[in-house]
Amino acid sequence: MRLTFRRMADRRAVESLVERDDGVVFAIRGAGGGEGLPHDLVHALVEASLGVRDGVWGTVADGAVWTTMRHVSGRRPPHAAERSDRVKRERAGSVMRAEALADLVHRLADGAEVLPGEVAGCGVPADRLTAAVEDLRAAEQRWAAMAPGEEWVQEWPAVRVAGRRGRS
Repeated sequence: MRLTFRRMADRRAVESLVERDDGVVFAIRGAGGGEGLPHDLVHALVEASLGVRDGVWGTVADGAVWTTMRHVSGRRPPHAAERSDRVKRERAGSVMRAEALADLVHRLADGAEVLPGEVAGCGVPADRLTAAVEDLRAAEQRWAAMAPGEEWVQEWPAVRVAGRRGRS
């Protein structure tokens, strides 16, 4: 799956492209813009860095469609709405955990106050958490250096699902 985030000049909502491995393309509106990383890009970076395959983006790769997503092109598979509902229901806990991890790593990267229990209770080894924070800081610098209109393309790791072959 390919995710494309366009750098905005200000804090307007960011509309990004999601090109799934099944050929369906969606536009997704998300928070962020300007010099700050878009929220959805933070998720992609943190989930990839920590190997979270069943979070927000893994769920989208496996067929979930969030209310912020708008179909742009490509033929949706049969029973796509039912599949989306089922995947979101099955992964609700994993998605909530991914939300919490992305928030925690983002706050750590920004030097915000974090309670010791949050770090200890997140279930991620300290060295992996530190690496994710460093990766996100580097991404924030790269994003801030981009000119408005430039795009950040992020490949999401292909996840093999029964009946579907993802890109390697």
